[in-house]
Amino acid sequence: MRPTRVGVFGLLGSGNLGNDGSLEAVLGYLRAEHPEAVVDALCGGPEAVTARYGIPATRLHWYRGEYRTASRAGAIAGKGLGKLVDAVRTAAWVRRHDVVIVPGMGVLEATLPLRPWGFPYALFLLCASGRLCGTRVALVGVGAAPIGDRATRALVRRSARLAAYRSYRDAQSRDALREMGVDTTRDPVHPDLAFALPAPQASTPPPGPPGPPGPVCVGVMDFHGGNDDRARAEEIHRRYLDGTTRFVRALAEDGRPVRLLTGDACDVPVAAAIRDAVGSPLVTAAEAGSLADLMKETAAAETVVATRYHNLVCALRTGTPTLALSYAAKSDALMDRMGLGAFCHPAREVDADRLLEQFRELEKRSAELRRTLAERNLTVAHQLARQFADLTEALFPAAGPAHAYRETP
Repeated sequence: MRPTRVGVFGLLGSGNLGNDGSLEAVLGYLRAEHPEAVVDALCGGPEAVTARYGIPATRLHWYRGEYRTASRAGAIAGKGLGKLVDAVRTAAWVRRHDVVIVPGMGVLEATLPLRPWGFPYALFLLCASGRLCGTRVALVGVGAAPIGDRATRALVRRSARLAAYRSYRDAQSRDALREMGVDTTRDPVHPDLAFALPAPQASTPPPGPPGPPGPVCVGVMDFHGGNDDRARAEEIHRRYLDGTTRFVRALAEDGRPVRLLTGDACDVPVAAAIRDAVGSPLVTAAEAGSLADLMKETAAAETVVATRYHNLVCALRTGTPTLALSYAAKSDALMDRMGLGAFCHPAREVDADRLLEQFRELEKRSAELRRTLAERNLTVAHQLARQFADLTEALFPAAGPAHAYRETP
């Protein structure tokens, strides 16, 4: 029998560490449970994916300027032609596979600015091609949220209906898709795939008299609101930047070392702006190239305050007390799942004084919260083992009874 041909699909290798972490978790599962599978990718950054993960990869879009604003006639024509070419390219790629997996990511949401003819159209081409070619397409541990734009909502709804398998990273995602008209009765909910990645153990204060306060990781983001906030995007960004800068300055004035974390290439200028505005040698920026790097940073911290969803995942996965600058319901749901629902602060309206109060309360309850996170992480590990077992049963029926995939501790 020939080996199973598995494709992975998404905005992978494009600079978003969370997306790549979800891919890494799925590749770990495939290599452990289906080592005979032949895997390749259709993705945003094929060179990066091949270099990092050792699998062949093809560029997601034929037109290389797909995600740049088109103002000239040539660019507009290139984008239009690209839509037609991508329909053929996607179908040809899909039909070469037995299974295609979309690993995690917020592929069914528009909590950040998004145009319908960008990734939503690409996802629709994938799922439609799967149905036409008889290839099983699986949306695994994905995020979903209510979508206001009618065209985007229609593409997302149709894509979900065409998929052969769906699971979600939280109950809110499943509810949002049901409200968009998709039957989710049989769709399971499991923790985010990135929790399956191995993580270093968080540092714990030594016994005895307390020493000087430890470092704080502050995860920042190039945040301009969501898809429905375009009219006030700059105002939202300015308020977020000002409030976060004031908070970091207050930490530095208290003598706390601060490590600024990012989760996407676009966040780096934000970290630099905050560091320059505070002007303290206590404030430094981490150069993380993967979720593993981020986990090392959060494990070494005494406390984490973060905006990006997968910055939160990394901190919680390492068992470090964490405060969320929440920009979407997915962040609130994640914090609640891990027992820290009381420690959320709105990213759209960062109030540095209120944030400092929440931060001090978080640190006061640090020992208790570390115990809570240790217990919740054990539960999450069992839930993810079920996710991967379900995936084997749904997509690899010839493999026989599913083994219990074991997360690396």
